[in-house]
Amino acid sequence: MQKMVFPVLAAMLALTVAGGVSAQGVHDPAKVMAGTYAVDPYHTQIVWGVSHLGITDFYGQFKDVSGTLVLDPASPAQSRLDISLPVASLFSSSGKLDEELRGADWFDAARFPDVRFESTSVTPTGPDTAEIAGNLTLHGVTRPIVLTARFVGAGRNPVDDSYDAGFSGTATIKRSEFGVTKYIPLVGDEIALTISGAFARKS
Repeated sequence: MQKMVFPVLAAMLALTVAGGVSAQGVHDPAKVMAGTYAVDPYHTQIVWGVSHLGITDFYGQFKDVSGTLVLDPASPAQSRLDISLPVASLFSSSGKLDEELRGADWFDAARFPDVRFESTSVTPTGPDTAEIAGNLTLHGVTRPIVLTARFVGAGRNPVDDSYDAGFSGTATIKRSEFGVTKYIPLVGDEIALTISGAFARKS
């Protein structure tokens, strides 16, 4: 796929609030509650995309995402992100293809069951944006990548009264750098990741 935007870090919220926060939550990162947040796996989406034969872009997702976000609005550079997702949770529009991608010729879920991203630095780039540098471990290989992230919103969730925060993120990686080379170049080397991450503050 031609270099494609990969949304990687983070979430969306539509929340109703007591105490003056609108139904859409707050959108000023400086007003977000500091603390440690856990990934909300039900509202976090990680979408992957790859070029198929140079003719179409093919997409799929991962589910069952887990991890934590340590958020410090007063000092964003001190924030930290640690996310894991099981390779076996990979899915697309084709169940047969999904089984192949989980197999030994591709991402080999049996030997390398998890993909993990651990941040090493957070660099603000605007009022609600940042670059999150970190190490991505995939297929037994660890390499540095940078996620482009944007704060979406935060507020009280009226369903369970949790305090939630959301971010979106993008990144592009080359699968060949992680030892996954099947069918290159017919199937693209570049994988675009798009992430909408939802996080719930731990009490």
